[in-house]
Amino acid sequence: MVWKVLLIILIFCALLYLIGYLKKANVSFNVRTIIAMVIGIVFGAIVQLIFGREGVTAGAMSWITLVGSGYVRLLRMIVYPLVFVSITKAVASQEDNVGKAAMRIMLVLMITVSIAALVGALTSNAFHLSAEGLQSTQAETERGENLLTEADTFEEKTIQEQIMEIIPINPFYALTGQGSNATLSTVFFAAMLGTAALLLKRTNPDSANRFIEGINSLSDVIMRMVRIVLRITPYGVMALMTNVTATSNFSEVLRLLSFILASYVAIIIMFVIHGIIIASQGLSPRRYFKKSMPNLMFAFTSRSSSGALPITITNMEENLGVPSGIANLAGSLGTSIGQNGCAGIYPAMLAVMIAPVEGINPLSAGFLIKLIIVTAIGSFGIVGVGGGATFAAIVVLSSMGLPIELAGLLIAIEPLIDMARTALNVSDSIVAGIVAAKKTGVLDEEIYNREKIVTGEEE
Repeated sequence: MVWKVLLIILIFCALLYLIGYLKKANVSFNVRTIIAMVIGIVFGAIVQLIFGREGVTAGAMSWITLVGSGYVRLLRMIVYPLVFVSITKAVASQEDNVGKAAMRIMLVLMITVSIAALVGALTSNAFHLSAEGLQSTQAETERGENLLTEADTFEEKTIQEQIMEIIPINPFYALTGQGSNATLSTVFFAAMLGTAALLLKRTNPDSANRFIEGINSLSDVIMRMVRIVLRITPYGVMALMTNVTATSNFSEVLRLLSFILASYVAIIIMFVIHGIIIASQGLSPRRYFKKSMPNLMFAFTSRSSSGALPITITNMEENLGVPSGIANLAGSLGTSIGQNGCAGIYPAMLAVMIAPVEGINPLSAGFLIKLIIVTAIGSFGIVGVGGGATFAAIVVLSSMGLPIELAGLLIAIEPLIDMARTALNVSDSIVAGIVAAKKTGVLDEEIYNREKIVTGEEE
C-alpha cells in the first residue's frame, strides 16, 4: 500500500513541476490556472477509478491536500490584516467615498439575493424537484438530526443579537479571526479607528499624519505579501480539485443528478444576471468575467468565500478599477451578507422541493413573496456564521414552517454544489463593489477597460 501512495504523490509532484514549467514557457496565468484545474479533475478521477475512495487514495490525499489546504490557510492568514489596514487607511485618508459606497453595496447585495431566491425557486419547479421520493441513507438521516440540533442552537440568538455582535468587545480577538462575526467586527473596528484618526487631524494634525503614514506603509507591505501568496494559485487549485474528484461519491452524485443540474442552471442564470447588472452600468461584462476568472475559479475549487477574499479584493483593485476601501468593504460584506448562492438559490430550492410534501403550492404568489422576503432577511441573520448554506437553509425553512431535517438528504452532493455556490457568492461581492464605485463616481474605468490582467506575478 505504501508504494502505491508514494507513486500517487510522485505523479502529483511531477504535475506540479509541469505547471511550473508552463510559467517558464510564458503561458498566461489564467490559462495555467484553467489547465491546473483540468489536470486536477482528471488526475483525481483516475486515482479513484484505480484505487477507490478509501485506503490508498485517502492516504495519498492526506499529503496532497497539504498543498491545497496550505494555500487556503495562507490566504486566510492575510484576510484580517488586509481588511483592517485597507479600510483604516481609506477612512483616515478620506479616500474612495467609502461611507457613500457602503449603502450602495448593501443595496446591491440585498437586491441580488432576492433575485437569486426567485431564480432558485422557479428553477427548482421547472425541473419538477421534490423531496417526496428521496431515499435517505444512514448518513443523511444523521445529518437531518444534526440540522435539528443546529437549528435549536442557532435560534437561541435573535437576529438583533447576531447583528449586535458585529460591534467587537475585544477588537484584537476579532482580528485573530475568532468569533461569529469576525470579518464584520474587523471592518467595524477599522472604520472606527480610521474615523478617530480623521477627527484627530483637527486637534493634532502631526500625530494624525504620522499614524496615516504608518498605515500607508503597512498597507504596502500587506499588499506585497498578498501578491506573493497569489503566485501559487495554480498549484493550490490543482491540489484542491484532485482531492475533490478523488474522494467524491459518484454513485450518490448520479442519484441526485437532477438537483445538481437544476442548481447549476440556477447559478448560471444568476451569473448572466450579474453580467446584465454590469452592462447596465455601461461596462463590459466580457471584461468583467475575463478578469475575474482566476478569482472565481479559486472560489470554485476552495469552496471558501473568506479564503478567496484577498484574491477578490486584489482583483477588484488591480483589474477592475475599484478603489481599495470600497473593494475591501464589498469583499468583506459579501462573505457574510446577501450571498447569492448559499443564502439565495440554495434555501429557495429546498423550500420549493419540500413545500409540496407539506401540501403547499410553491408557485402561489403568497408563498413566493414570503420566500423572497424571508431569504433576503435571512441572509442578514446568518452574518458571519460558518457553514452559511446550512444556516441559511435553517433560517428560511423554519421561517416558512417547513421541516428542515429534509435538507439532510442532500449531504452526498453538498461539496459539488457548494463549489459553484461559492463562486457565485464571490461574483456578487465583486459586482456590488463595481456598482458602488461606479455610482459613487470613483471607479477607474481606464483600469477596468484595459486588456492587461494583473495576476500578482508582476514585480
